[in-house]
Amino acid sequence: MKSRFQTIRFVLGDQLTRGVSSLKDADPDRDLIVMAEPRSEATYVAHHRQKIVMILSAMRHFADELRDEGFHVEYFDYQNRKTKSFTDALKAAIAEHDIQQVIVTEPGEWRVRHEIDKWPDDFDISVDVRADDRFFSPLSGFEDFAKDRKELRMEYFYRGLRRDTGILMEPDGKPVGGQWNFDHDNRKSLPDDVTPPSPKTFAPDKITQELLDRTEDDFPDALGNIASFGWPVTRKEALRALDHFIKHRLPRFGDYQDAMTVKSATLYHSLISPCLNIGLLLPDEVCHAAEKAYHDGKAPLNAVEGFIRQILGWREYVRGLYWYLGPDYGNGNHFDAKRPLPAFFWDGDVPMNCLKQAIGETLENAYAHHIQRLMVIGNFSLLAGLNPQEVCEWYLAVYIDAFEWVELPNTFGMALYADGGKMASKPYAASGKYIDRMSDYCQGCQYNPRKNTGADACPFNALYWHFMDRNAKKLGNNPRLGMPYRNWARMRDDKKRDLIDQAEAFLHKLDDDKLDASPSQADLF
Repeated sequence: MKSRFQTIRFVLGDQLTRGVSSLKDADPDRDLIVMAEPRSEATYVAHHRQKIVMILSAMRHFADELRDEGFHVEYFDYQNRKTKSFTDALKAAIAEHDIQQVIVTEPGEWRVRHEIDKWPDDFDISVDVRADDRFFSPLSGFEDFAKDRKELRMEYFYRGLRRDTGILMEPDGKPVGGQWNFDHDNRKSLPDDVTPPSPKTFAPDKITQELLDRTEDDFPDALGNIASFGWPVTRKEALRALDHFIKHRLPRFGDYQDAMTVKSATLYHSLISPCLNIGLLLPDEVCHAAEKAYHDGKAPLNAVEGFIRQILGWREYVRGLYWYLGPDYGNGNHFDAKRPLPAFFWDGDVPMNCLKQAIGETLENAYAHHIQRLMVIGNFSLLAGLNPQEVCEWYLAVYIDAFEWVELPNTFGMALYADGGKMASKPYAASGKYIDRMSDYCQGCQYNPRKNTGADACPFNALYWHFMDRNAKKLGNNPRLGMPYRNWARMRDDKKRDLIDQAEAFLHKLDDDKLDASPSQADLF
């Protein structure tokens, strides 16, 4: 019997927006909604359990909302209607309903795009892949920006989007406050007498709790803890989380957005990035909410601009870069880094307190803020010469907001400089002195950030100079690294030798998985 439906509207797990292009003109009388939870999506890397639960719970809630509107939803959950892939789910839906037309919003990742591109030939059907218009800029906008440019820097793309959208712009076309970027005002460390407020969290409902109860048994290879789960899983909850951030955290976000402290894993950060990346919130409503807070006198300009820059600037930029550079981006290895990921990335058991905090909080909460990701974990990975593909896979697995389009450029290009400078103008390499300046981590560490050599010297210090020395041919002519290379050239040969020996001794200990002894218990070097 011929189906009453004319078209399948296929909705992916990061497209949970009622107004997404594949659903904007959907009609319950004509259109069948298909959603799927292939096990492969939860297992192609060892995703954090909280990430799996949040996405699956949000998908199931979204499907229920569509049913409440009168849509028929064919939902292939991993428990009862198992499928190996999105393609398998589509095949089953086509067989059951005899529909020859599919509408889907373009996916966020190359691997899923390659799968969808096969559907017309696989099933002899019409497939309408619509642009994802939930972003400020279409992908063609980044292509136009990149045309004839030698350097693809975020700042200029961001300024263009500020002009296009009018966000934080004066009527005369100048930026509000007379400058585009207030980053220099956003680098304060957290004072000892300041304790950030707790973020907004949400008690798991029946759908979420069922997933929490099953996740360890159903996904034994997944990682991380679930005890702290309190993420939004519906649009209503996501809007409440946004409102809480705007009122209680945004005003001080700017000052301390780069700070790190043992007192708080989240400081004044918004924690809404996973909601943005799966579609529970839209970037324009988030940016306009922050802009309104500034105009209403509720938040200072450095906080509002710094927050908006993360969304209107970095988020748009990395998406454009990811698609512009193509599916092979991420295969390179500019520094020929080959060291495997140390075991402590999976359990947080490391004597360096900054890494212990950043990795431990990641495993506990599926979250770490951008400076922990970039200047602690990423910086260590860069200096220690860890294999970039292994590092990228870890970042993709452990963070609740990580999808390849946003994770890969930030990790491969920015944190590791493994693309040779396509994204960043210089490596984000730093010694332990930076971490000491921006955090209170060093106060509780057995290593001293003010010492470069010796058993209790911070490993970051010698590793920094070891990295600079071994990559001098590739980095020596970089104008942004002129000062450190001049400092290196002025050092006495014996001091250089001591630093290199210190770093190599640490790396040998790292390779042998022997970083667990304190200086008082063993002669590390």
